[in-house]
Amino acid sequence: MSERTESTNGARVESPELDDKEPEGPPPLPLLTLAALGIVYGDIGTSPLYAIRECFHGEYGIAPTSDNVLGVLSLVLWSLIMIVTIKYLIFVLRADNHGEGGILALTALVKFPAHGGKRRRFGLIALGLFGACLLYGDGMITPAISVLSAVEGTQIITPVFAPYVIPLTIVILAGLFLIQRRGTARVGGMFGPVVVVWFLVLAVLGTIQIVMNPRVLEAALPSYGVMFLLRNGLTGVLVLGAVFLVVTGAEALYADLGHFGRTPIRLAWLGLVFPALILNYFGQGAVLLAHPELSSHPFYALVPSWAMIPLVLLATAATIIASQAVISGAFSLTQQAIQLGYLPRLRVTHTSAGHIGQIYIGPINWLLMISTIALVAGFQSSSKLAAAYGVAVTATMLITTALFFVVAHQRWGWSRWKAGALTAVFFLIDVSFFSANLGKLLHGAWFPLLIGAVIFVVMETWKDGRDLLRNKMETLTPRIGELLEILDKERPKRTPGTAVFMTQSRGVVPMALMHNLKHNNILHSTVLFVTIRMEEIPRVPRSEKIEIEDMGAGIHFITAHYGFMERPQVAEIFSLAAALGLKIDLEDASFFLGRERIAISDEPAMSRWRSNLFVFLSRNATDASSYFGIPPRQVIEVGVQLEL
Repeated sequence: MSERTESTNGARVESPELDDKEPEGPPPLPLLTLAALGIVYGDIGTSPLYAIRECFHGEYGIAPTSDNVLGVLSLVLWSLIMIVTIKYLIFVLRADNHGEGGILALTALVKFPAHGGKRRRFGLIALGLFGACLLYGDGMITPAISVLSAVEGTQIITPVFAPYVIPLTIVILAGLFLIQRRGTARVGGMFGPVVVVWFLVLAVLGTIQIVMNPRVLEAALPSYGVMFLLRNGLTGVLVLGAVFLVVTGAEALYADLGHFGRTPIRLAWLGLVFPALILNYFGQGAVLLAHPELSSHPFYALVPSWAMIPLVLLATAATIIASQAVISGAFSLTQQAIQLGYLPRLRVTHTSAGHIGQIYIGPINWLLMISTIALVAGFQSSSKLAAAYGVAVTATMLITTALFFVVAHQRWGWSRWKAGALTAVFFLIDVSFFSANLGKLLHGAWFPLLIGAVIFVVMETWKDGRDLLRNKMETLTPRIGELLEILDKERPKRTPGTAVFMTQSRGVVPMALMHNLKHNNILHSTVLFVTIRMEEIPRVPRSEKIEIEDMGAGIHFITAHYGFMERPQVAEIFSLAAALGLKIDLEDASFFLGRERIAISDEPAMSRWRSNLFVFLSRNATDASSYFGIPPRQVIEVGVQLEL
């Protein structure tokens, strides 16, 4: 846990009676593995629909000659081995933040490195934050390309369906986003079984073609991939941008670590996902060796005509599941960013009483919905979308590699040579794919990068603006020691009851109290200052959540520690405080909250456009009473005018 500041005015109060609740036993390993299939591998599992096609029929497609087919398959196989199996499953999954994964959790691990100056720390944080922002762009393009590629199978059944592909895709996507508010707990139980069927079908379809043309197995030799790149030069490098499509869901492995743990994710990959994907990719290669003219739809070329309709329906279901996983990931990422102070408070709705991770955030849902539908309407085909896919994801993978080096060296104690040698291999692979995808910038890849850049600016603006306001308020209000001197000197009238003041800074008197004291000269008999500190860990044990300091004169400081995966609630804080001896009736307490009215000065601390953006975000943030579960009838708002 990050270091905590101890008070010099009062002793920290702890109680041995406040032990952590006995955790419930984890679900059986088979059930966790099944669930991981549905959530973790939905994205990477739908890549066979379009990845091989883009290598031979896409924007930078190469002729489907025998040597080229074997070369591409070799690159596909070894990309899955090096990136997914070795980089993520073996190494990156070890870099967990108290069991949680994902790039924000990784950023929290390197936020306070043991060595390095302030500028280096800021650079690492900004790098990780930008990588997280790029995932929003990925979250927009993944549902669009996945669902559209599945629905395009209908026009292979018969050209009559061709005019309806785009409208049907938009209807499916709109329906998917519209049901988010109601939660996905009921249909979520079907994710695992449906995806199991999907992977089994992938394996069977591929195996049949491999048996018919076993020569395709020669592609397992890495020399075919090396020779492909040497033989084709720049064209071969550009094809790498399409090969990368087979690993675009790799970041999900890390992001979902906290939901399932390492073992189920690794078992699902090695036991079913990896074999099924390789069999299917090699099966598509076998078809192209025999029938190069089928390069426009090698996946559906695996399917007998009688099975086309069932397979299109199954593929659509699989892509919807993949899209759901990406959407849920965006909600989770947003919640973490809010808790870490990088986004304003947004209304977070828990859609399942039994699954804490199932949440809904309206503004993010509508942003994803509008962007995804706009991508489908604008690009009109999954092939054109594939030409825009990859730059943002490869950039995120590069950032993950860089942050992993810091964790391995500083957290795990690896030598620079050991950590550097390993990450150099990963970095070389990531840079190769990133360079290959740069050619897509003019074909639409700028869109997810633009989305990521905009969200990054929003996050940095919010963080900087809140820091400036907090520093300003600290200069305008007295410290607790000064308040006690004021009370002793002026002796204001004490009225019965409890007044609760939420404050951002420990030891600093809230401005709302000073306004109330100045204008009314009244102070409640019991005054609580509540500070909520978000720690750089996912969850704080219950026994360490609360600190209480008795400052005298009926004033107590409560410091509540929460992890970035938790939602602070005042009812829980009061309950934990009662267990430590400070018994306060929540229903009788009055909550004084400062309502900040922010004006922009003639010479703002931030640039004027960023200051205006910060004011806009502040006005549209969810109020503290709703976010922290404060009873609205017990809230008294005190207006505070501040200049930025």
